[in-house]
Amino acid sequence: MLEPAISAPVIAVFASDKGPGDPERASIMSQAGSYFAKRGARIICLAENGIIPVPLITAARTAGGSVEIVADASITLPPALAGVTMDVLPEKSDRLARMVQRAEAYVALPGSLASASALFGTWAAAKAQGRTPPVVMLNRHRAYEVMRGYAADVLSPGLPGYDRAVQFADSIEDLWARLLRLVTEAR
Repeated sequence: MLEPAISAPVIAVFASDKGPGDPERASIMSQAGSYFAKRGARIICLAENGIIPVPLITAARTAGGSVEIVADASITLPPALAGVTMDVLPEKSDRLARMVQRAEAYVALPGSLASASALFGTWAAAKAQGRTPPVVMLNRHRAYEVMRGYAADVLSPGLPGYDRAVQFADSIEDLWARLLRLVTEAR
């Protein structure tokens, strides 16, 4: 007997290649965008304060993927991203609400403090709406090692089932496998 196909999720990807941090961030974004798109995922990105995850979006589109951007008024798309759906919402609370409304799960790629702040702002907005989409963080080059320690030391005793809410992956492939498992459980 064949199992029914699992529809690919809508995932909010939080990434930035601006500011100090891992010099491989653009490459990681490209890998993730291509990998997710080839598996049918629909990607939604938050673009604020002039920060757009261009390598992620470009790679996903090149691989035939669907990408949507939720942006503030500071965002002007470069010519390479012509044709990408972009919703400009002036209020941060509206942008976060849109991300919560659209995404089934959140992915955090190694990036800057801006991308980490956007992730946690969106996650808090989801929690305020009574939703707890799973989060998978790519811990490449120990980018989220502090969060991994926090999850093990603080979340685990106080939040039953925290491992269904927050997970860490060491590769794009591992991230995708964890993401699909968590989304399938949530559906």
